[in-house]
Amino acid sequence: MRNGFQIYDTHTHLGVARHSGRQWSLEQMLASMDRYGVDRSMLIPFPVVDDHRHTHDTIAAAIRAFPDRFAGAACIYPFIPEQQFKDEIRRCAEELGFGAIKLQPQYQALNPLSPRTDFLWETAVKHKVPVIVHTGAGAPFALPSLYIMPARRFPELNIILGHCGGGIYAGECIVAATVCPNIYLELSSCMPHHIREVLNHVEPSRIMAGSDVPESLEAEIGKIFTLDLDDAGKRAILWDTPRKLFDGVTA
Repeated sequence: MRNGFQIYDTHTHLGVARHSGRQWSLEQMLASMDRYGVDRSMLIPFPVVDDHRHTHDTIAAAIRAFPDRFAGAACIYPFIPEQQFKDEIRRCAEELGFGAIKLQPQYQALNPLSPRTDFLWETAVKHKVPVIVHTGAGAPFALPSLYIMPARRFPELNIILGHCGGGIYAGECIVAATVCPNIYLELSSCMPHHIREVLNHVEPSRIMAGSDVPESLEAEIGKIFTLDLDDAGKRAILWDTPRKLFDGVTA
């Protein structure tokens, strides 16, 4: 807890990234969370890993050891055989207790406009978990506006637009969230003026905060505390919104 607020980091990565060499261990993650007053974190595999099952198992072990501190998301290359994809999501949701699926179109070029990709959304609906989508770098498939169509085709599915378009596409995120009540926005990498513009149009109950990488944790959480926003709004962004979406807990 920090400044009297519980904090949920809704976007961070555990394990080893094959594409960048970046790596974060459980011990490093806990130390970073404790240093900056983060109560709970959503652990997501890096988008390119050597073995997604091993990474999922690593995240599951962290959740078992610290169930109050961590939630987990599955992230799988979507062009493996479809049944293999579905089986691993089932394992993550039903056996490992993960609360989300991550799609990273910068490295997983799945076209959200094509009905051929409905297997992803259908699998999320089946297991009653939201999909976190990286938006921003990686266009065209990382463009926020493209997720309006699946959000409308699957109104029972919650879609979280990670990084809120990376700032440059924050306007698209605002439009997407305005026209689709099942689209939520996660703010990591946005500048404070982008966040202020988002809040001019989207309620805090549809917004959440994330670090993306632990090195950015202090800056990302600090942006929320410095907003000209009442405590109820900050509490929604920092805790209530992700707690409801990922953990099924309401205040």
